[in-house]
Amino acid sequence: MTGADLLLLALGAVAVGAGVLVVTTKHLVRAGLYLVVCLGALAGDYLVLGAELVAWVQVLIYVGAVVVLLLFAVMLTRAPIGASDDLDRPGWPAALIGGGAGLGLGVLLVDAYRWSTVTLPGAGTAERLGEQIFRSWVLPFEVLSVLLLSALVGAVVLSRPDIGRPAPQSGGTPAAPQAAGADSGVRR
Repeated sequence: MTGADLLLLALGAVAVGAGVLVVTTKHLVRAGLYLVVCLGALAGDYLVLGAELVAWVQVLIYVGAVVVLLLFAVMLTRAPIGASDDLDRPGWPAALIGGGAGLGLGVLLVDAYRWSTVTLPGAGTAERLGEQIFRSWVLPFEVLSVLLLSALVGAVVLSRPDIGRPAPQSGGTPAAPQAAGADSGVRR
């Protein structure tokens, strides 16, 4: 085992540990910060594998934009920042499903490859990646940007309960106009 393999395993362990903390913490802001650690470790894995462009895109897009958008959405919706009792649900069903899925995928991978070596293609360039994104993948790229924009608009709408609701009226009858010189209800 080489040093790169050990570094890859260590970063993978950090990513998995931070991912577990994301889904098990009761603090919403801490979950967002653990997500930053998880995505940062994933970017480190990409660097170890030699995909520098993908690593920096991971940092810029996911860590720099998506997590910041998540934290702004939390602040805009006035979600509770501290521990929340409604997040206290039994975790064994999720652990059972996640563990079963992980074990099944691991068995499938070992059965498919039997620890054989795979030759990797030559290193890509930013030019080839840009051609693929903006020729073959331009529609999913734009759909993702619309999705992020709609999530931000949804967070703003959820944070403003007065949008779309009629103004409350007292007694169901329109207010009578006041006589000149009467108190208008404005305090000075």
